[in-house]
Amino acid sequence: MPFWGSKSSQTPAESDASSNDASAPQNDPVASASQAAGTAWLAGHLHHLTDEQEKKLEDFKKLCEEKGYYKPEREGEKASHDDATMLRFLRARKFDIDGAWGQFKDTEDWRRDNAIESLYENIEVDSYDAARRMYPQWTGRRDRRGIPVYVFEIKHLNSKNMAAYNSTMSSSAPTSETHQSSTVPQRLLRLFALYENLLNFVMPLCSQLSRPNPETPIVTSTNIVDVSGVGLKQFWNLKGHMQDASVLATAHYPETLDRIFIIGAPSFFPTVWGWIKRWFDPVTTSKIFILSAAEVKPTLTSFMDPSSIPKQYGGELDWQWGDMPYLDEEARKLVGVLETPATEGETKPGFIKGPVLFKGDHVEVLGKVNGESRKSNVPVGASPAVSSNGAAPVQAEKPTEQEQELPEPGSENEKVAPSETETAANGEIAPTQTVAA
Repeated sequence: MPFWGSKSSQTPAESDASSNDASAPQNDPVASASQAAGTAWLAGHLHHLTDEQEKKLEDFKKLCEEKGYYKPEREGEKASHDDATMLRFLRARKFDIDGAWGQFKDTEDWRRDNAIESLYENIEVDSYDAARRMYPQWTGRRDRRGIPVYVFEIKHLNSKNMAAYNSTMSSSAPTSETHQSSTVPQRLLRLFALYENLLNFVMPLCSQLSRPNPETPIVTSTNIVDVSGVGLKQFWNLKGHMQDASVLATAHYPETLDRIFIIGAPSFFPTVWGWIKRWFDPVTTSKIFILSAAEVKPTLTSFMDPSSIPKQYGGELDWQWGDMPYLDEEARKLVGVLETPATEGETKPGFIKGPVLFKGDHVEVLGKVNGESRKSNVPVGASPAVSSNGAAPVQAEKPTEQEQELPEPGSENEKVAPSETETAANGEIAPTQTVAA
């Protein structure tokens, strides 16, 4: 067991509560909505710390600095990690400094050993997008607090689509030439890249948009998990797929989940829930709400404006599983340059595929297409859209000489067209109708 897991992060009362089902008091959606409507949910977050928590944050940063894992801001250079990130680890361990340090060290070692930043920068756009269609997807919208809303429809992850996804992972099609010798399974390398997008694009972008508490950065996401139309056998077949995501998040991306709303639960779901909840720690379990059909619309509306709720769940948003993010007007003013022209038969724009970073005053477009880097910088608020083939945006700033110093593509890093998908004329991988709308 990792050092950071040697101390329980829950009190005995909380541990007892976690053994109950989703009807336990902490899983009451009405009470949760009431809390979210105020400022209680901000406790332990930046600019909402007690004096004791402020001191523990400083002591934690000092300890990490002494161990060589943190560099404070000095002489105009930014700190290696912002306070919001450090607080995620402290909250995960209930401000136990030793426990937070152990988990932080493990995560930093894991990031180094798996070259996470290099992975995100060099991943093939097709590989990234194939993974995107298998996990929770950002709708492009936010809840009333400014937290990004993700949707995960389980029924699309049937044996046919899972086989198609698995077929895109082989020794001849590495996720990135920088990871050809990695012992980590490709499915996890791709999943790492998706989490990096959450931390380095979606959350920073949402943090710069208007919301009730702009003094506190957005560091979490809200998820709608639709399990309607899923049979018991399919749940069982997806056990490993979903468990990967939950274990990874708990270990290396702590405190990035705000709430999960499970909707469309079949009659046998209580049985399934009995083993699903074992994948999560008790604190995470307390953030999961199983909604009846009658509870879906009123609960989601209490957290989100109808314009941010997909139509199939009682809202007004024209967004379905498989769609790219559909930005609201405020977000579009900042990063509308990343939108692509609407495809034939569509009335809304698309969105650039692959990894991107939000840097406040510009967006970095990363990833590779056929082994060639498309790295470039795009000013936020710029008007030209990216070309429909997902390459670097029109009028994007050319990479500097330093930025051009990327590893040469590996001789085996060839593009492999995934089965069960079709290659569009512009070179993008377009999902079949069974995967995307």
